[in-house]
Amino acid sequence: MRGLGIALGVLMVLVGALWTGQGLGWIGGSAMSGVEMWAIIGPILAGLGVALVITASRRPH
Repeated sequence: MRGLGIALGVLMVLVGALWTGQGLGWIGGSAMSGVEMWAIIGPILAGLGVALVITASRRPH
């Protein structure tokens, strides 16, 4: 389960970064591009992903 938590956290960080880039207009080609809401949701998701990675990595085997 530890590895699953870390993998899910990393995925959340990557998706959060993607959503942030789209929301800020850095990444085009999507209906999400340039929509400020995704520039807010993206960092929140990435932060939760970092917290999950830290929590999962500190858990005992």
